[in-house]
Amino acid sequence: MLHAPVSKPEEESPSPSLFAQARSAVIWRSGAQIVGQMITWAATFLVIRILNPHDYGLFAMTQVVLSVLNMLNGAGLASGLIQKPDADERTIRQLYGMLIMLNFGLGAVQFLMAPLVAAYFHQPIVADLLRVQAFLYVTTPFVAFPYALLARAIDFRVQAKVYLASSVTGALAALAGAYAGFGVWTLILAPAVLFTTRAIGMTRAAGHKYRPLFDFRGAGELAKFGGLMAAGQFFWVLQSQADVFIAGRVLNPATLGLYTTGLFLTQILVSKFVPAINDVAFSIYARMQDDRAAVADGFARSSRMVMLVAMPFYVGLAVTAEPLVTTVLGPKWVAAAPLVQLLALAMPAMTLQVLFSPACSAMGRPGINVHTGAIGAVLLPIAFLVGLHWGVTGLAASWFFAYLIYLAITAWRVMPVLGVSAGKLAKAIAPTFTASLAMGAVVLAVDHVLPAMAVQARLAILVTAGAAVYAGWLWLFSKDTLLEAISMARGKPYYRAGEGPAQVTTVI
Repeated sequence: MLHAPVSKPEEESPSPSLFAQARSAVIWRSGAQIVGQMITWAATFLVIRILNPHDYGLFAMTQVVLSVLNMLNGAGLASGLIQKPDADERTIRQLYGMLIMLNFGLGAVQFLMAPLVAAYFHQPIVADLLRVQAFLYVTTPFVAFPYALLARAIDFRVQAKVYLASSVTGALAALAGAYAGFGVWTLILAPAVLFTTRAIGMTRAAGHKYRPLFDFRGAGELAKFGGLMAAGQFFWVLQSQADVFIAGRVLNPATLGLYTTGLFLTQILVSKFVPAINDVAFSIYARMQDDRAAVADGFARSSRMVMLVAMPFYVGLAVTAEPLVTTVLGPKWVAAAPLVQLLALAMPAMTLQVLFSPACSAMGRPGINVHTGAIGAVLLPIAFLVGLHWGVTGLAASWFFAYLIYLAITAWRVMPVLGVSAGKLAKAIAPTFTASLAMGAVVLAVDHVLPAMAVQARLAILVTAGAAVYAGWLWLFSKDTLLEAISMARGKPYYRAGEGPAQVTTVI
C-alpha cells in the first residue's frame, strides 16, 4: 500500500528500483503477516473457546507491565539505524550492544517488580506469570538487530518466512498448552516458543558477522533518534494499557477478560496488519524523505487503501457483533458482544491515527510523535477513568470519544510535516466511509427482517449482504477506488482523472 513516485507510462520512471522494492516488501511483509495471522487466529480462537475469561483477565494484567517495558527494548534504536543511510560498522555494532544491554536489564527489572504488580492487582499468580515472561527479553536483541539490518535494505522476504514459521510454532504451542489443561500458562508458553523460534530464525536469515560493541562513545545521534522513537512508543503503550491498568483494580478478572478479548477482536486489523504496513512505510518514506510532494501523495493514497479494508471490517463488526462473537468465540463469550459493538466504532479513528507516526518519523521529526503521544497518554486515561463510572460498558464507549479527539490533534500536528492538507486526506478516504455506512445500514435492515435461524446461517447471510452492498456501492459511486485497489494488487500504476506526471504515484 506504499507508493513510490512514477511518471506517465511513456516516460521512464525516476525510481523503478524503489517501486519494485516497495511492492515486494509489502507483498512479503503483509502477505506473510496475513498467512501467519490466519494460522495464529485459528489457534487463538480455538484456545479462547477452551480457556475462560478469568484466564484472559489475568494475562491482561501481565501485559500492562510487559507492554510498557517493551517500549524501552531498543526498537527505536533499530529504527534509527534504518533511518540513517550512512551508518558505519561501528554504529551497527554499537546498536547490537545497546539492544543486548537494554533487554537483559529490562528482564531483570520485570523479574524484581513482579510481586509489586501482583499486589497492585490483588492477584498473587500474576507475580509468577511475570517472572516467567521475563525470559522474552532475552530473545528480543536477536530479533530486533537482524530486522534492522534487513529493513535497511528493504528486504522483507527472508524475514517474512521467519515470521511465518514462528507463527506456526507459537500456534502449535498454544494448542498443545490449551488441550493439556495448562490454563493461563498456555498464554505464557505460546509467545515464549514464538519469540525463541523467531530469534533463531532471524539471526540465521540475516547471516551477519557483527559482534556487539559496548563502547557507546560517538553513538549520541543514534541514541537520540532511538530515544525519541522509544518515547513516542512509550506514550503509545501508556495509552493502550491505561484501560487495563485502571480497570484491573475495579473489575473482576472474568469481566476484564470479556473486555480485553472484545478489544482483541476489534483491534485485529489495526494491531496485526497495520503494523506490518507501517514497518514497510517507515523504510519507504525514509527513502523518499527529500521529496515532500511524493510523501504527501503517497500518504493520502496509502490511507485510502488501508481504510478501503478497515472501514467495512469495523462497521461489519459493529452490526454483526452478537452472531459473530457467538460463532467465533463460543456461547460463553456472548456477553462480550455489546462491548465489541462499542469498541468497533472507535477503530476507524484509531487506524487512521496510527498511520501518521511512521511517516512523521521517516521525515526526521520523531519529536512530534513524542509530543503527540504525550497528549494521548493524558487524554485516553482521563477518558477511561470517566467511562469506568458506567462500568465496563462505559469503558468500552470511552474509546470512541477519546480517539476522535486524539485523531484530530494528531492530524493537526503531523499533516503540515507531510505536506498533506485536510481536504486532500478527507477526499482520499471519503468513498470508503460512505460505502461502509451504506453497508452497515443495509445489514441492520436485513438482520431485522430475518426469521429465527441458526446463528451461523444468520452470520453468513449478513456477511454476504454486507460484502455485496459495499462492493456495489463503490462500483456505482467510486469506481476509481476499486480500480486503484485492483491496480495495486497487480503492481501497475493507476491514473485518476486530472492527475498529471507530478501528482501521480504508483500504488504497491
